[in-house]
Amino acid sequence: MKIAYTLILIVCLSSCEHSSAPKTQAPQEKLLAQDKIDQDKITQDKAAILKVMKEQQIAWSKNDLEGFMQGYVNSDSLKFYGKSGLTKGWQQTLDNYKKGYPTKEQSGTLTFTINDISNIETNSYWVMGEYFLSREIADAKGVFMVIFKNIDGSWKIVADMSCG
Repeated sequence: MKIAYTLILIVCLSSCEHSSAPKTQAPQEKLLAQDKIDQDKITQDKAAILKVMKEQQIAWSKNDLEGFMQGYVNSDSLKFYGKSGLTKGWQQTLDNYKKGYPTKEQSGTLTFTINDISNIETNSYWVMGEYFLSREIADAKGVFMVIFKNIDGSWKIVADMSCG
């Protein structure tokens, strides 16, 4: 009888240990959970970047070049590379846009086609795509690659290479 009570006590104690002890994830389960978190973040980042680009399309299509430039980092460190060569700085880039597209007729309606958004490193992505300007004077099109960086919680273009 004493042995039976001892066995019952052992079974009860062991079942209590299993039910009250926190479960630990196996290493593979932890990796899968982390991958899910990383994928969710990447999906959110890409959506935020696409939102910035959509806002740029809208601003450009109104010939609101200052509004379009809100998608760029407002810094002398901004780099733009196009048919005229390398431009450094936010203000110089804006000035070049104003010179090249002074009116709504010249700026037209902008449409982006995004071909790829890839994570470069934490808080940085490249975006590769095509642009199309629908204009009465003559349509224009080309390709681009921009680098977005999350700066103080906002996605900004820090480098742009565009050619048409």
